[in-house]
Amino acid sequence: MTRIKICGITNIDDALMAIEAGADALGFVFVPDTPRYLKDTTAAAKIIEHLPPFITTVGLFVNADPMVIRVTADECHLDMLQLHGDESPQFCRALNRRIIKAARVKDESSFAHLSDYRVSGYLLDTYVKGALGGTGVAFDWHLAVKAKQYGRIILAGGLDPDNVGSAVEHVRPYGVDVSSGVEARPGRKDPVKVGAFIQNVKEVDREWKQLN
Repeated sequence: MTRIKICGITNIDDALMAIEAGADALGFVFVPDTPRYLKDTTAAAKIIEHLPPFITTVGLFVNADPMVIRVTADECHLDMLQLHGDESPQFCRALNRRIIKAARVKDESSFAHLSDYRVSGYLLDTYVKGALGGTGVAFDWHLAVKAKQYGRIILAGGLDPDNVGSAVEHVRPYGVDVSSGVEARPGRKDPVKVGAFIQNVKEVDREWKQLN
């Protein structure tokens, strides 16, 4: 079954709504100067402490100081880290936590160093010059299929309720990750879009299971 992560959570209402709709994981953004930035770790911690069990909480960072990452993860009780910057394999190992390493996909050369990492999974986002992610732009899913040889692939980049079914059917990723594609406005989720996104993923999974 395809795991579903709803990223860019900024409030408890959106968090609980996404879980009720069937999300497996929630993402919290700790990247300054972004629309979904949670600069107050106390606010993030309060959201997380009210979540039901068996929901994975993921903190997103970009080229952050390792001490900042550790302190934030401890204060917010994050289950996993998602690193979107230029973090090296050594940097990831030194954190001694479960990590999702993001790669910005431009062409096959984007995967050249994935095998150097020993992480829980690889999130594939779209390469856009000057941006480190969250652009809402899709990339060639044929490339994502090729990246599966390196480990668990989490598909991101331009996903929305209209295209996620085709994406899952084509790539069969370990998981999918969406933020702007299910928003009413930056930082606030649209319940209808979240519900449709999750149901479309689950429908493809059901059809796949019946055929296999």
